[in-house]
Amino acid sequence: MSEDVLSQNEIDSLLSALSTGEMNADELKSEEKEKKVKAYDFKRALRFSKDQIRSLSRIHENFSRLLTTYFSAQLRTYVQISVASVDQLPYEEFIRSIPSMTILNIYSVEPLDGRMLLEANPNIAYAMLDRVLGGKGSSYNKVENLTEIETTIMSQLFENALDNLQEAWGSIVDIDPMLEEFEVNPQFLQMVSPNETVVVVSLNTTIGETSGMINICIPHVVLEPIIPKLSVHYWMQNKQSNESNPEDYEALTKTVKRTEVDVKAILGESSISIENFLSLHENDVLQLDKMIDDPLEMRVDDEPKFYIQPGKSRNKLAVQVLDEFRGGDEEDER
Repeated sequence: MSEDVLSQNEIDSLLSALSTGEMNADELKSEEKEKKVKAYDFKRALRFSKDQIRSLSRIHENFSRLLTTYFSAQLRTYVQISVASVDQLPYEEFIRSIPSMTILNIYSVEPLDGRMLLEANPNIAYAMLDRVLGGKGSSYNKVENLTEIETTIMSQLFENALDNLQEAWGSIVDIDPMLEEFEVNPQFLQMVSPNETVVVVSLNTTIGETSGMINICIPHVVLEPIIPKLSVHYWMQNKQSNESNPEDYEALTKTVKRTEVDVKAILGESSISIENFLSLHENDVLQLDKMIDDPLEMRVDDEPKFYIQPGKSRNKLAVQVLDEFRGGDEEDER
């Protein structure tokens, strides 16, 4: 509960008013006892806590980063997408807030009930279309006259982005999003009742020199089964459960110990020209970069790891480890 902090001048004025009788202490007490009433609009029922809204914001911040990478690769131009706001409001209010003709993608999100809506501002959608068709990313709006080819290209572009939505939601629930409808007139779209509470995630989107909004509308019926998972308690519990326990660590250690690696003992190295290499014959001598009394080098997967010396063990060639390879200045000092 927040409280107003008075400045020193205000405190002095208040004490002065009490001492001169301009203000009565009993009146102040009676004002504190008065009940403070706050109006509540049942048409704008807040069905999600601030904690749950923050969790949805985190999910879609990850989604926006994935979308930025995806569209950058697809469109081969500058793309920047970030979360602008996450609000809960009636579905009817959301429909009134978007353009009368716009790009609407309706997704099913099995195993969750209901459907989600992704609305892309026509300026953004046409900038994407222009880039896909080889243009500079110019934006123009003729959404009411979409051709069949333009409709197919746009729907495929947003449909292919569903893998990013699945990955972003993976920390909460495994969903299988699928594009069900592609529409341009929101008046023909009735996903839920007008007074149903929906969460609207607004994404600031910049493609080249064109800017606009992408809105994601998530009805309450979709989120209802996973509301408990949107709390900080669940996130912390999930984080703790993901921490490795001793049994997992021991199993991983045993697996790593059984892994085979390629080990080489390097006698020395030398550089020669192609001409000398082609003229090599039997009994020719190559001078290596090692002195006869220098330790050799053992490499594990082509990475130097130990200093060694050659020898024999049970009538087989062998090497003995002398020291660990450190590299850098310590290697120069040797």
